[in-house]
Amino acid sequence: MNPNQPHTLGPGYFDDVYRANADPWHFETSPYEHAKYADTLAALPRPRYERAFEIGCSLGVLTAQLASRCGHLLAVDVSEAALMRARQRCAALPQVRVQRLQVPDAFPAGHFDLILLSEVGYYWDEPTLHRAANAMLAAMPAGAHLLLVHWTPEVHDYPLTGDEVHDYFLSLTGDAGPLRHLHGHRADTYRLDLLELR
Repeated sequence: MNPNQPHTLGPGYFDDVYRANADPWHFETSPYEHAKYADTLAALPRPRYERAFEIGCSLGVLTAQLASRCGHLLAVDVSEAALMRARQRCAALPQVRVQRLQVPDAFPAGHFDLILLSEVGYYWDEPTLHRAANAMLAAMPAGAHLLLVHWTPEVHDYPLTGDEVHDYFLSLTGDAGPLRHLHGHRADTYRLDLLELR
């Protein structure tokens, strides 16, 4: 854990970021982001997921691409400024619902056969990551997929690194663990891991 920023980053942090820049991480324009989105979608082994949950949808760029693979896609974020853009982007996609929600303090009811946690986990501190993981596992039926994608270089503002997030979930894949590791690889500055609930 980063000793300089041990606590989970809250909605105020993200509201400030989006007030300063409408696309602070260049989701709409970055070749890096577009290549990562293609990698993310290619990692999904099923052509369709009936109920999917995207945690941290931001501007909805990946949401709009993921939607064609989903019967119903719930996309959430903590920043209302980001969600306004996501709602506009996904307005013509009836299977997408965009909602303000702070996981794990709130978590949607029901079960999901896909949960996507992309570029979110390192904003949580360790106790919050553990609570979020427990909520995700409780919402996944056997055979459901959890896809993790995170930037790996350390960022001084963030409580955790991408590697720490992935390593925690991989620690749940032992013989007695609830998860099975299906696939994983590293790119230059991010890693991707696909897990399945046993």
